[in-house]
Amino acid sequence: MNILLTLLLAGLTMVGPLAIDTYLPSFPAIAQTFDASPIAIQQTLSLFLFTFAFMMLFYGTLSDSFGRRPVILVSLVLYIVASVGGAIAGSLGFLLACRVLQGLASGAGSVIGRAIVQDRFTGAEAQKMLSNIMMFFGLAPAIAPILGGWLQVSFGWRSIFWFLAAFGVVMFIAVYRWLPESLAVKDRHPLHLGTIAGNYWKVLRNRKFLMLAVALGLAFGGFALYIGSAAYFIMTILHLPETAFAWLFIPLISGMVIGSGMAGKLAHRFSQPALVWISYAGMVASALVNVAYNYFFTAEVPWAVLPLFFYSLALAISMPPMSLMAMNMFPQNSGLAASMQSFIQMTLFAAVSGLLAPLLFDSALKLAVGVAVLLLVSLLAWVLALPEKKAA
Repeated sequence: MNILLTLLLAGLTMVGPLAIDTYLPSFPAIAQTFDASPIAIQQTLSLFLFTFAFMMLFYGTLSDSFGRRPVILVSLVLYIVASVGGAIAGSLGFLLACRVLQGLASGAGSVIGRAIVQDRFTGAEAQKMLSNIMMFFGLAPAIAPILGGWLQVSFGWRSIFWFLAAFGVVMFIAVYRWLPESLAVKDRHPLHLGTIAGNYWKVLRNRKFLMLAVALGLAFGGFALYIGSAAYFIMTILHLPETAFAWLFIPLISGMVIGSGMAGKLAHRFSQPALVWISYAGMVASALVNVAYNYFFTAEVPWAVLPLFFYSLALAISMPPMSLMAMNMFPQNSGLAASMQSFIQMTLFAAVSGLLAPLLFDSALKLAVGVAVLLLVSLLAWVLALPEKKAA
């Protein structure tokens, strides 16, 4: 049963990454179709990410009130409608509107999936379950741009949105048939907006929770910077075709998958803070190597992407323990805590990939330095999240 649950939750967390990554190789083709600038096309990603982040504030709370299953099923229906709309879009404005709806609908699985894990598991078992989900989920962003590149070359960019709609239909059927409700009616919270706002304020006032969410979001920002710059990094900096996105995404995602597996194995051997420190050591080393390589050499594969593999591996080791450390601070409102955590992290992801990436994606060295700066601020937030040592 745990294997089926892992696959279902991993599939639900794939919904967002597929909508983000599959169409990246089509940026030039979409720009040509609508006679738009690269910056205008970048907004199809930026608007998706900001709405994706915004709706994460509400999915956990809605699932705390109405149950996990109903909220997931409704979000999948909206996702399917938005994907079909993107496939038939006749203007850039209509495509942007569909991407907004797609962003609003895409985050339910990742938020509610974490709440379901909290409903059914505790301690190291919950951490292991999250790590297993991350391993399967990691396949999506690795496969998505490769598949998107071949769909683009073979059938054009609209076929990518038809594929996303079909994936949404498959997940709707799977959830309807096989995902049981994990939140009993007696454990649900009434939907009182004043109480919900008060609970969010309580979470936001907690410095440790806030710093943990910011630390993880900024560390993941290095990942976001390369995803937001993917089309330009691959086709402009590395001079590769749209079918060559595997050169970026396989190192990034294979590192994430391997790191998630390591996190699951290490969960019983090391404390959560110890795992986070191990992760930061690996990320710092990888970021410094990345800066040094791009300073002294012209970026080319495989050397330009090798440090990214080790960075994402180290990052993945910290993700389950940091997420659980934050969520365990509010055990009676795990859905709300998951929503707030996801909102903070995805807002940072959106800001980095939508606003910072266009300023840096013309240079491999700028991207490498950007990752290092984000990591430095992330490390500072982690230190601020640690409990103060009592004087002797």
